[in-house]
Amino acid sequence: MQLVLIANITDPERHAIVIMDGASWHNEDISADFPNVSMIKLPPYSPELNPIEQVWSWMRQHHLANRSFKGYDDIVSSICEAWNSFLNSAERVTSMCTRDWINLAS
Repeated sequence: MQLVLIANITDPERHAIVIMDGASWHNEDISADFPNVSMIKLPPYSPELNPIEQVWSWMRQHHLANRSFKGYDDIVSSICEAWNSFLNSAERVTSMCTRDWINLAS
């Protein structure tokens, strides 16, 4: 379902790359063929290869760890604030999310 959404929103002149770890819920629609979406599956047990793992770690360290939440809305609000704080620095995003191996264009 999520890949269908990505395929539908990706401009016809562009191509999306989706990087998936080995989580069981990432197998939902990977057998479908999308002309404008490609998938790269990471090897099992390799969180260091998945940039989002470093992002989650940064968000926990700087915004989310060692605190309690008043309820669901407080959790969502706190995560949104942490995400926006992360995105405030293009340099941080680039340094944490860039991988040499991911550069497919040579």
